[in-house]
Amino acid sequence: MTTTEISKAIQIQPATPAITAHEAPTKRAAERDTTRAQNLTLLVLLAGIFMTTLDIFIVNVAIPATQRDLHASPAAIQWIVAGYGLTVAAGVITAGRLGDMFGRRRMYALGMALFTAASAACGMAPTANILIASRVVQGIGAALLSPQTLAIIGTAFEGAKRVRAFTAYALAMGLAAVFGQLIGGVLIDMNFSGLGWRSCFLINVPVGAVALTLVPRVVPESRAEGRTRLDVPGVVLVSAALVATVLPLIQGQSQGWPLWTWLSFGAALVLFGVFGWYQGRLAAAEKSPLIDPALFRTKGFARSIVAQIVFWMGQGSFFLVFALYVQLGRGLDALQAGLIFTPIGVGYLLTSMVAQKLTTRLGRGFRGQVQTAAVGTLLMALSLLDLIVTIHLTGTHGSLLWMVPALVGDGAGMGLAIGPLAAGAMGRVAPHHTGAASGVVSTVMQVGGAIGVAVIGIVFYSALGSSATPAAYTRAFTAGLELLVGVAVAVTVLLQFDKD
Repeated sequence: MTTTEISKAIQIQPATPAITAHEAPTKRAAERDTTRAQNLTLLVLLAGIFMTTLDIFIVNVAIPATQRDLHASPAAIQWIVAGYGLTVAAGVITAGRLGDMFGRRRMYALGMALFTAASAACGMAPTANILIASRVVQGIGAALLSPQTLAIIGTAFEGAKRVRAFTAYALAMGLAAVFGQLIGGVLIDMNFSGLGWRSCFLINVPVGAVALTLVPRVVPESRAEGRTRLDVPGVVLVSAALVATVLPLIQGQSQGWPLWTWLSFGAALVLFGVFGWYQGRLAAAEKSPLIDPALFRTKGFARSIVAQIVFWMGQGSFFLVFALYVQLGRGLDALQAGLIFTPIGVGYLLTSMVAQKLTTRLGRGFRGQVQTAAVGTLLMALSLLDLIVTIHLTGTHGSLLWMVPALVGDGAGMGLAIGPLAAGAMGRVAPHHTGAASGVVSTVMQVGGAIGVAVIGIVFYSALGSSATPAAYTRAFTAGLELLVGVAVAVTVLLQFDKD
C-alpha cells in the first residue's frame, strides 16, 4: 500500500463510525415509532372484533330478563338471538368486497359506527320488535367491519409481526367468546343504574366511540389494486344462499324441522351451485367476480376453510350445550354459569400467548401454523374426553371443581388452534384477494357455528328426551361431548393433508 493510499484510508476511517453512531439511534427511534403505531392500529382493530364476537355470546344470559321486561314471545326471543348472527353470516363476503373497492379503513369505520349506534338502540329498545330491528342493524355493522379486520392485518403487517397480529386477533376473539357470558352475568348482577340487561348492549357504546375517533388517525387505508366493480348478481345469489342455509339451522330445531326447513336447504344447494357457475363465468370473461375461483386454487386455502368450518361447528355448539348443562342441569344462575367458563379462559390465555413460539418450533410459515392448530385441536379432543370421564364419575351432585382441569385443557387447545387456523387460511392469499378471502373466513365461522349448534342440538335434545332432569341433562351433555370429540379429531386429520 502506498503512502497516498494509507493517507486516504486514515482520512476515511474516522468518518464511518461518526455516521453510524449518529444514524443508529435515529433508526432505532424510527423502528420504535413504527412499532408503537402498529400496536395502536392493532388495538383499534381488536376492539371491533372483540365487541362483535362478544355480542354473539353475551346476549344468552340476558334473554330471561329481556323476555320479562319486554314481554317478548318465544319467537321474538329467537329472533333477538338469531337476527344478529343471520345478518352477519349473509353480509360478510359482500362486505369484504366492498372493502377491496372503497377502502378497508372506510368500511371498518362505517361498520363500527353502525354497530355502535345499533348497540345504543338495543340498550334503549322499548319493545321486542325494535330490539330485533336494532340487532339486525348491529349485524350489518359487524358484517362490515369483521372482514376488514383480517384484511387490514394481512396488508399492514409482514413476517413475524403479521403472525403476532393474527395471534392477538385470535386472543381477542377467544376471550370475547369465553368470557362473554361471565361479562353479561356480572353486568346484569351489578344492575348499574337499574339498567339490568340493557347494560349488555350499552357497554359497546363508549368503546365504539373511542375506537371511531382513532380509526382515521391510526388505521392505514388499503384497497385492491386496479378498478373493480361490485358483482350485484353475485351479492344477491350468495346472500340468498347463506340465508337459506343459516335460517333453518337457527329455527329448525325449535320448530321440529318442518317441511320449509328442508326446502330451504335444497334451495341453498341450488343457489350455491348457480353462484359458483356465475363466478367462474365472470372470471373467464376477466370481469370482477365477488369471489374469484382462483382464490380456492391458492395452496392450502380450501383445506383451511374446510378445517375452519369443522372447528367452528365444535366451538359454537360446545358453548351453547355447556351453558345449558350448567344452568339447567346443575342449577347455576347466570353469574355462576359465567364463572364456570373462567377456567377455559385461563387455559386460552396461557397458550394463545405462546402459540407463536410453538409455531416457529414446529416449522416455518404455513407448515408451523398447520402443526400448531393440529396440536391445539388434539388437546381439545383429549380434554373433552377427560370431561366425559369426569361427568360419569361425579354424577349430578359432584363438585364442578373436578371439571376444572378438563376445562383449562380445552381452553389451552383453543388458544393454540384459533390464531394459526386464521393465519393459515390468510397467509398465502394474494393481496388482491385479501378482502374476498377475509369475507369467506368470517362467513365460515358464522355458518360453521350455526351448523354445529343445529347438529349438536339434535343429539343433545334427542338424548335429553322428555325428561328435563339434571340426570337427563348429564346424559345429553355427554352425548354432545362425544360428538365434539369426533369434530376435534376430524379437524386434526384435515390439517394434515397440506403441510408445506
